[in-house]
Amino acid sequence: MSRQDVPVPSESEKKRIEDAQTTPPLPPDTSSAERPGGWVHKVQSLGSGIRRDIRARAPFYWSDWKDAYNYRVVPATALIFFANVLPGIAFSLDLIETTQMYGVSEVLMSSFMAAFIFSVFGAQPLTVAGVTGPITVFNKTIYDIIEGESNPPNYLHFIGWVYLWAAIIHWVTAILNWCNFLKYVTLFSCDTFGFYVSWVYLQYGIQVLTRQLKQSTGPQDAAGPFVSIIVAILMLVTSFLFQSLSQKTFFHRHVRRFLADYGMPISLIAASGMAYWGRFNAANAQTLPISPAFTPASGREWLVRFWQLEGKWVGIALPFGFILWVLFFFDHNVSSLMAQGSEFPLRKPPGFHWDFFLLGVTTFLAGLLGLPAPNGLIPQAPIHTTSLIVMGKQRKEDEETMLDPYDEKTTALEYPIGVVEQRVSNLAQGSLCLVLLTGPFLHILNLIPRGVLAGLFWYMGADALNGNGITQKIYYLLRDRKLIPPTEPLVKVRNSRIVLFVALQLVGFGATFAITQTIAAIGFPVIIMLFIPLRVLLVPRLPFTKEELAILDAPTASPFTMESVGGSL
Repeated sequence: MSRQDVPVPSESEKKRIEDAQTTPPLPPDTSSAERPGGWVHKVQSLGSGIRRDIRARAPFYWSDWKDAYNYRVVPATALIFFANVLPGIAFSLDLIETTQMYGVSEVLMSSFMAAFIFSVFGAQPLTVAGVTGPITVFNKTIYDIIEGESNPPNYLHFIGWVYLWAAIIHWVTAILNWCNFLKYVTLFSCDTFGFYVSWVYLQYGIQVLTRQLKQSTGPQDAAGPFVSIIVAILMLVTSFLFQSLSQKTFFHRHVRRFLADYGMPISLIAASGMAYWGRFNAANAQTLPISPAFTPASGREWLVRFWQLEGKWVGIALPFGFILWVLFFFDHNVSSLMAQGSEFPLRKPPGFHWDFFLLGVTTFLAGLLGLPAPNGLIPQAPIHTTSLIVMGKQRKEDEETMLDPYDEKTTALEYPIGVVEQRVSNLAQGSLCLVLLTGPFLHILNLIPRGVLAGLFWYMGADALNGNGITQKIYYLLRDRKLIPPTEPLVKVRNSRIVLFVALQLVGFGATFAITQTIAAIGFPVIIMLFIPLRVLLVPRLPFTKEELAILDAPTASPFTMESVGGSL
């Protein structure tokens, strides 16, 4: 379900949610002092952001576990497990086959570590962390760079130092309260980055299939890739079929909810089974690679003794660590913002500073154990929150406020009344990753065709793309003006300004996507980070009125969520 598909609460329900979100503000830091102008408005004491996050979230810690006694946790766990683990493994296929240093065990262990730390200790347990496409691009690019040297260092030792430098910068960032800069992150940056991630998913789906075609040596080997293409299309079509049926007015509302909850896992199982049906089975389509249970891919020990690296390479690792920090600062925090977006009726406070400190811990542990570093996932993080939404029926006193009580977007008098904010679903899906590391379940994992992963990539990428703000603005420009309701906010914006705003976002997307296709791919996080000053410094100077800019762009999360970083822009 995309953010546009979430029904809008009635006015009385909005008031009830706002009242529930009203919490006594924390006392301001006595060391704070106003600074006129500039990006930084307050000077805060060291670690004050972390302390405020812990104080704000601590009273809710017990309820985070107690509130998990809700059925919504079950489908959310199943959905996010498949949406996290399988793409993480598929993203890592290129890294696994190229470096021979990583395997499925490392990916699963990384996902478990992140889920355990952020669900048990984090202030934002709805944010799902795992292995992403950008980190695999980052690690592979480093491998290509150092392997080009005449006397290359040990790859895992070098990555260990890269991760250690990045972890130190993470900790410094959290202690210096630099997460306050997130107040400048609006939908302009989030939609642009989300648009990029959506296309990365679509691209990786194609790469999963083309990699199999390249490995074919002749017509006798063509059957396997052909079956992979068929099951990929089947996975894509059935997933969207279940999603469509869950959002229309077909069936009873409980049936629609079941289709929304379990449509994707059912599609995955059905598409995987198709590869073993009849003549398809004889084609021997490629499946996921596996390694021995709880054993690293290369047969090494789990502990990486990166401190044995030669001194000059320790210094060379520093700039790479800085680039990784740039990537994670934007990627992880944007994931957290989107998981706690303004469309979700959340009631528990966030904690960006503390969670970013924990991200430094997971980054350090990843280097120490030789794992791909985990961080916040897009689009999985907002999907997780969406799956935990509790729907309610329209109240009788609110019926007069509805223009069309049977409009499809209201899902037959249903709208979100809350979110099951808890820690169990994230911990459970991470624990399932650990279960997958056992021999029997690794064998089951080995049965999943790679073509199914391609279809999963296409489904998640297309779904995220369809719900993206850039796509929605393009849809608006293409719509018949006679069919646009007068309540549409974009009606108040000149078309030329919508085109200009979208063009800026597409330029940012194009620059990011283009650099990742070149040898300079290591620098793509810097391009991503530039979205923030582009929005803050350049966009207001362009010919937009304040009203137009307020409609075209908005804070990613509600003021309640942004309180952790000092409010919105």
